[in-house]
Formats: sequence, C-alpha cells, structure tokens
Amino acid sequence: MKKLLISTVLLVGLSVSAYGQQRPPAPPHPSKAQLANSKASELDKRYRAEKKMILNHPVATKKMKNDQLKALNIRYQNEKKLLRSAR
Repeated sequence: MKKLLISTVLLVGLSVSAYGQQRPPAPPHPSKAQLANSKASELDKRYRAEKKMILNHPVATKKMKNDQLKALNIRYQNEKKLLRSAR
C-alpha cells in the first residue's frame, strides 16, 4: 500500500511538472491587411519626420529645401505604390 501511494504521488508529480513545461500557445499572426496598415503608418510617420527635419534645417536655403522636398515626395509616392501593389 505504501509503495502504491509513493508511486502515485511520484507519477502525479511528474505529470504536473511535464504539463507545466509545455510551451504557451503561439501569439496570433497579424493579418495581411493589418501588416499593410502598420507599414503604411510607419511610412507616414517617417515621411512627416523627414519633412519636418528638412523644413526646420537652419542652414539650408529655400531652393535646397524645395529640391529635398521634391525628392522626398517622389520617394514617398514610390513607396506608397509599392505598398498598394503588395496588397
């Protein structure tokens, strides 16, 4: 009887420790639309930050700022097109 009790306690203890070592469920993967939206918002944030840096530059002339803004706008439009085509 004593051996049965010890083996039962041992078996329960091992099964509990094995159950506790199981991996937690994987987090849900974001959908394709959610990924595209997050990429678009990151792109918008980066665009606004770069535009602000260009406009607030203390040394650049108006012509330099305009040229940089044109280049930034072209790059932004191209990246937006790529995002839309990936959907």
